[in-house]
Amino acid sequence: MISRKVSCPRCKNEVIVQGSPGEKIEITCSNCNTKGYFTFPKEMTLSTPKTDSYVIEVNNLEFTYPKSKKKALNGVSFGIGKGEIFGFLGPNGAGKSTTQKVIIGLLKGYSGEVEILKKNLHSWKSELYNKIGVCFELPNHYQKLTAFENLELFASFYRGKTIPPMELLKMVELEKDANHRVATFSKGMRTKLNFARSLINDPEVLFLDEPTTGLDPVSSRLIKNIILNKKKEGKSIFLTTHNMTDADELCDRVGFIVEGKLSLVENPKELKFKHGKRVVKVEYLNNGVLENKEFDLKTLADNNNFFNLLRSGSVHTIHTAEASLEDIFIKATGRQLA
Repeated sequence: MISRKVSCPRCKNEVIVQGSPGEKIEITCSNCNTKGYFTFPKEMTLSTPKTDSYVIEVNNLEFTYPKSKKKALNGVSFGIGKGEIFGFLGPNGAGKSTTQKVIIGLLKGYSGEVEILKKNLHSWKSELYNKIGVCFELPNHYQKLTAFENLELFASFYRGKTIPPMELLKMVELEKDANHRVATFSKGMRTKLNFARSLINDPEVLFLDEPTTGLDPVSSRLIKNIILNKKKEGKSIFLTTHNMTDADELCDRVGFIVEGKLSLVENPKELKFKHGKRVVKVEYLNNGVLENKEFDLKTLADNNNFFNLLRSGSVHTIHTAEASLEDIFIKATGRQLA
């Protein structure tokens, strides 16, 4: 028996429902009496097939924090190819950051198999950190050092060639602040410096944990463009986020994780195609009142009502009824993102 909290679409009141995997339950909101249905997601065992194209392979990964009785990760399996951006999506506490920390070697005592660059994680030593770059969600810099000095210090930790600090600062538009102490930086500036630091060794694999958190739209666009450019260079990118807009825009594939279980792995466009309605929604003015109509996409070419509406000059918007990633996440997992 599974328990889930479901939010009423009308009044947002939370209702607890119980059922079995795949079972459809009728729900009546205790606050406003709105009726609806909730279908429990089916249990799925996801395995990662062996393939030479994967840069990261994770099979049946499990991890439990000390003094905790509940598994933080429970049978997680996935693979990331060369030049692929893989998004790990889920609410806070779902297991996203835990998965990343296991893969980069910060958390020991896991079970299952993890391979990076065709080599078992247990076999990697410090040399792994010359191959990967990590951008943690919470920036951690030396406050009394300048931005340039921070990057220069971290560059000294690597054995191979590194990207010059000023080149990185220009990339994230911090070159004018290169000689200012990080203690004077805003949250957004620290986030950009944190991202720049993850690129300093020109890594083959990038681990990005909420890389646009706290950024204004312009800075967020800048960071996302850099991420897409790194993909073009053939970098493999593991992106953990609960920002569905970022995931939709950046990711080749996404995985939905809730309570340590990975429930779905798919291309975002394919997901939206499968779960969206095959209709066109038209918003138009009728005697000064804004109204909506839906037309079946299959018969649109022969629908005279649709073309008459277009000719009327009253149309405000036209769009397909595409499901959002957040809608699909809720449908697949029975959980809200926040």
